[in-house]
Amino acid sequence: MAKTSELPFAPEQDQPVRYIERTRSYYFGLGYDNPYVWAHYLDVPFAPLKKPLNQSALGLITTAVPYDADKGPQGKGSPYNAAAKFYQPYKSAINQKLDLRIAHVGVDRKNANMEELECWFPLAAARRVVEMGRLRMVSPNFYGLPTNRSQRHTLEIDAPIILEMLRADNVDVAVLIPNCPICHQSQSLLARYLEAAGISTVVMGTAKDIVEYCGIPRFLFSDFPLGNAAARPNDPASQDLNFELALKLLESAPAPRTTVQSPLRWSIDADWKLDYSNLERLSKEEIARLSEEAEKARVTARELRMNSVGS
Repeated sequence: MAKTSELPFAPEQDQPVRYIERTRSYYFGLGYDNPYVWAHYLDVPFAPLKKPLNQSALGLITTAVPYDADKGPQGKGSPYNAAAKFYQPYKSAINQKLDLRIAHVGVDRKNANMEELECWFPLAAARRVVEMGRLRMVSPNFYGLPTNRSQRHTLEIDAPIILEMLRADNVDVAVLIPNCPICHQSQSLLARYLEAAGISTVVMGTAKDIVEYCGIPRFLFSDFPLGNAAARPNDPASQDLNFELALKLLESAPAPRTTVQSPLRWSIDADWKLDYSNLERLSKEEIARLSEEAEKARVTARELRMNSVGS
């Protein structure tokens, strides 16, 4: 009988990253001793489609932010930029040249593409399915949800504002695309809120444990680096495949907590999954530097939040 070690198993790390565990260990290592409590529900609201997609208007909800050159580096290779964070939900017209950035959140800066919009905002794919007649229309605006560590604020302040925006644009269904770990929680909380209000949703994300722990109706999981939930870089076929999977989930999910995993792989080598917030891959000097940077970012984010929402 063959030994287990000789069987053609996948490498141990080739599984969805456990971001709750990874980030908890990371911040403990940086000197923070108050572990974050992630949102967790047993009951999940579920709103079936009210009409076919070819009769529906779809809204895109992102945690990315329009580029503002005055807020510092936000392009390829840029560090975490707390100065670019936003704390008020926004909406913006889709019929303009869009430049959305993700430097203000904790994406995988080593592996994710931070330049190609389609990796985290599937507007091009959505427009193509409209042209095919698969979807009636994309709403005239897209919507920005703040990355908020306060679950109460997300549910009681931000979610009602987003709902009002969607209703004003007569949105029937929504696709939510998070980027960082907290983004995944915020978008999951919003999905729950919108479903309870009768709007069918699907989250396209990469942090499987955070989304499923929270509990949402429909989840398209792509085993990609944080920040590239919609598609692989320079790969229109991956954009279309993932977006079609999201639409099929809207149509066919039999019940809440339905997860579908995209068949796409990021790369043949799964070693990238060991990079994000992994203290085992950092020197003592790097950990000390990151601890100092994290504290500066925390202070900056707190000041921006106080100036924006007052708490």
